[in-house]
Amino acid sequence: MLHIVLHEPEMPANTGNIGRTCVACGAVLHLIEPLGFRLNEKMIKRAGLDYWEHLDVRTYLNFEDFLEKNRNPKIYMATTKARHMYSEPAYEKEEDVYVMFGKESAGIPEEILLDYEATCIRIPMLPKIRSLNLSNSVAIVAYEVLRHQGFKEFQTEGQLHKYHW
Repeated sequence: MLHIVLHEPEMPANTGNIGRTCVACGAVLHLIEPLGFRLNEKMIKRAGLDYWEHLDVRTYLNFEDFLEKNRNPKIYMATTKARHMYSEPAYEKEEDVYVMFGKESAGIPEEILLDYEATCIRIPMLPKIRSLNLSNSVAIVAYEVLRHQGFKEFQTEGQLHKYHW
């Protein structure tokens, strides 16, 4: 099972897009407060389209509450401060994969990252850019985890309706 964890997300449109991605890949979305929006806002629903009702979303008062309710899971921390690329871990060896992303304006606090240095991962990018959009980052890493796990139970082929190969 894939678990996407957002630490203090600020933008409802990003969270809505991430929710839609979670539904598409069967992931649970964990939201750690404070949130920069209310979960019933129109913008979050608009970005998530009609998929939001199918989302398994869980909220937590803070990071400690998240750890307590999830029994201290192994968490990959997505951060521009990491030494390892997101494609390096052997995700297929783990039953539950948790990947945490920080808020749009500041990322994951360094005091949290210090305890997870071995599982910090980054998406490589050119040095002239600070970071990618949060929803894009989640999609990149989520589908890398699923690729490692062989896309079990996923529809992996499509078909043109009007024309046949």
